[in-house]
Amino acid sequence: MLKGIDPRVTPDLMDVLMRLGHGDEILVVDSNYPAFSVPTRTGRVVDLSGVNVVEALDLITRLMPLDGFTDYGALWMERDGAGDTPDPVHVEALAVITAALPEGAQVRSIERQAFYAHAAKTFAVVRTTENRPFGCFILRMGVVF
Repeated sequence: MLKGIDPRVTPDLMDVLMRLGHGDEILVVDSNYPAFSVPTRTGRVVDLSGVNVVEALDLITRLMPLDGFTDYGALWMERDGAGDTPDPVHVEALAVITAALPEGAQVRSIERQAFYAHAAKTFAVVRTTENRPFGCFILRMGVVF
């Protein structure tokens, strides 16, 4: 047991976060996402049962700094045909992500198939029990000052 750590942060999630270096990326996804077929670099899937994607993003961004030195600190998956018009799950999640971004950093949307291609290069997948579709995000590790 650790003091000051939310009990929903599992040992597996803490291990993944501790292994990230600047520029590494993790995928935080809804329950529909093909989590076990994606993480080609490490094969790591962390299950956060009973946690929705917005809660997971909040837990993670309290511990993980987002990147402010590149063109994005986070990406979100666009719904087919919607472009960068966010769904309700995106609006809620973007509020959490935006609050965690360092000054000047950005969060961007990415078309679904491009998201899948990009996701194959992530370090690990954090699978939530979020049941709203397209609730999928990529977070890029920043630096601690």
